[in-house]
Amino acid sequence: MPQVPIIMPQLGESIAEARIVRLLIAVGDTVVVDQEIIEVETNKATMGVTTLCGGTITELRGEEGEDYAVGTLLGILEASEEEIERTGSPVLGEREEETEKKFSKEEENLHFRSNDSSYEEPVLIEPSVRGLPVPAGVKGAHYISPRMRARMDELGLQAADISAIAGSGAGGRVTVEDLEKFLDYIQGWPRSSASPMRLAVADAMRRSWSRPFASVGLPIPMDKLLEYRSRQNPKPGLTLYVLRAFAIALSEEPTTAGFLIGDKVVHPRAFDLGVAVQVEDGVMVPVLRNVDQHRVSELAREYVELVNAGRERRLTPEQTSGGIATVTNFGTFGLKWGTPIPLPNETLILGLAAGIKTPKWSDEVGAFIPVTETELCLTFDHRVVDGGGAGMLLQRVGQLLQEPEKL
Repeated sequence: MPQVPIIMPQLGESIAEARIVRLLIAVGDTVVVDQEIIEVETNKATMGVTTLCGGTITELRGEEGEDYAVGTLLGILEASEEEIERTGSPVLGEREEETEKKFSKEEENLHFRSNDSSYEEPVLIEPSVRGLPVPAGVKGAHYISPRMRARMDELGLQAADISAIAGSGAGGRVTVEDLEKFLDYIQGWPRSSASPMRLAVADAMRRSWSRPFASVGLPIPMDKLLEYRSRQNPKPGLTLYVLRAFAIALSEEPTTAGFLIGDKVVHPRAFDLGVAVQVEDGVMVPVLRNVDQHRVSELAREYVELVNAGRERRLTPEQTSGGIATVTNFGTFGLKWGTPIPLPNETLILGLAAGIKTPKWSDEVGAFIPVTETELCLTFDHRVVDGGGAGMLLQRVGQLLQEPEKL
């Protein structure tokens, strides 16, 4: 009977591998088309691998707890000729021929590059800080020698991973000897494997931090919003009101949410905003669509569903892509101030701090009265937005929050 491959699918545009969490079938089991047979964890969510057609599982190569690259053969099922024709599923031999062609082309490209003596891809790292700042010349602290680069590749290290090492080379450059000495130094330290989620966050922050960020903050009175919210049934989350006010303010001045590509600022085509959701060992960011066009009451149900799906790590790639900015409510941890970092594809992130009772002078009463205030903290790409623009954006968000009935 024809054999149909069970492969690790492409589970998102930027996903290169996934970890098998649970095998839902065993060898000898009969399955139907589109049946979920393997539960996998990517760097963004937990998802299922489904069958292309019905048949019998004859082989399983994947193991729980192991990571597999996209395209890896995880198992084989046998199906009838009729089932293959009905579903249009690929047969195992056909897939191997395509794979061989693909790898042959990649090997050809690698051979060309390896034989091109003029080819050298530059790698930049942050200089070590040893007393005074190290001048960053072309061959100084930023330079990684081919020998050092080869050793880092062997160890699976990124440029940022060696930033803690004080270099002894010219201009503070980290040498292979510096690296080996550091590795010996930490040899006996306790350690644990980083989860896919932690590695995803690390990769995103490493890419984000290639840009110059600045942060500004503004105290906002929240009493009107809290009083209005208390009369709603059910009560929408405070973060949702901030999301709505943020989207309106951005739609009024869309250049603040643009991102710089070469000599052009690319403006957003829709005001889709993400909301940061804390999960074990990381953060999920589901995205609400067209937040500027829908009132809080219209967004409330979708918001709750997305947040709950995020906490359960059940978000699809479509639910986490396309955001132009993010709101994060770190006030739930009692924090009064923070400088969150935007995602690599975003220019802005707005943080909401904890509400604090603060005495404020009232001319009407002629005395100090308690006012609930929170800090709005905006981090922005300073290449696109200046401090004045960021300040006016925050002011506008604060004004909108004073009229919650219009949100």
